[in-house]
Amino acid sequence: MDLLSRLLALTPVSGTLDVRCHFGAPWRLQQGPAAPFEMPYHVLLRGEAVLADADGGPGGTPLRAGDIVLFPQGQAHRLHDGSGRAARPLSETPSTALTIARNSGRGAPADLLCGRFLLQAVSGRLLRDFLPQRLIVSSRPDADADDDGRLTRLIELMRDEALEEAPGSAAVIGHLSAALFALALRHAAHGGAAPPRGALALARQPRLQPAVLAMFDHPERAWTLPELAALCHLSRATLLRQFQELAGRSPAELLLEIRLAKATRLLARSELAVAAVGEAVGYASEAAFQRAFKRALGLTPAKWRAATLGVD
Repeated sequence: MDLLSRLLALTPVSGTLDVRCHFGAPWRLQQGPAAPFEMPYHVLLRGEAVLADADGGPGGTPLRAGDIVLFPQGQAHRLHDGSGRAARPLSETPSTALTIARNSGRGAPADLLCGRFLLQAVSGRLLRDFLPQRLIVSSRPDADADDDGRLTRLIELMRDEALEEAPGSAAVIGHLSAALFALALRHAAHGGAAPPRGALALARQPRLQPAVLAMFDHPERAWTLPELAALCHLSRATLLRQFQELAGRSPAELLLEIRLAKATRLLARSELAVAAVGEAVGYASEAAFQRAFKRALGLTPAKWRAATLGVD
């Protein structure tokens, strides 16, 4: 598997579609900080919009129909029509699968889908922290991001499920949201725009792939910087510099995050003893595993497992 496949396998993502918006200008959406390990997203189905900071400062990023914007760090933000006029009041109507939001604006129309990607606490941190504060991907044919139309077709399926509200629509939308997340990351990692820092930047560097994939495939090994550098045919200084520039952390820090993500999956999905889990992810002793786990998560592995599984 490639890096993104390994990352998504270790950090599963689900999703919800919360609101379908039908607006006429002037309109505005204001969203506060997301809950921990939630990534808000918006899909602009029709019309144009401006993405701006939540503090109401000047300027913003224009969006067109087909654009998808993600907020991996969950920061507050605003979307509006760009006219500068006071927004018309919103009315919200709950339905089976989601809420329908409308306003009384008579200006240029805009339709949006608004939802959240949901991450597991520890493994989600590995994914979230390797993504930029915001990520914009376009499914428009003229943007070269969706040349085979997969994103477009997926968005159409999500829209149809939201409109029809057939039996099981909420579950179907959740699975489609996870697919939307994976496709958005693929296009961001391999599209024409300059890559952001983090996992998407690492995924674009073939020279670094041997070291990154080795840590994902064998986190139990006590990898040293010289060993990882040799896999990439780079000097230790060059490998360390490129990791810091692209991912904002050292190979050792990445290895620790991979180990913790794999450990939490084993704790939640297997009956392995804590010591066996620690050994499986590279700790020579249970005490060392306990210390590293508690330092990162604030709980011992046993207490984390009990809290996660809801057992005494």
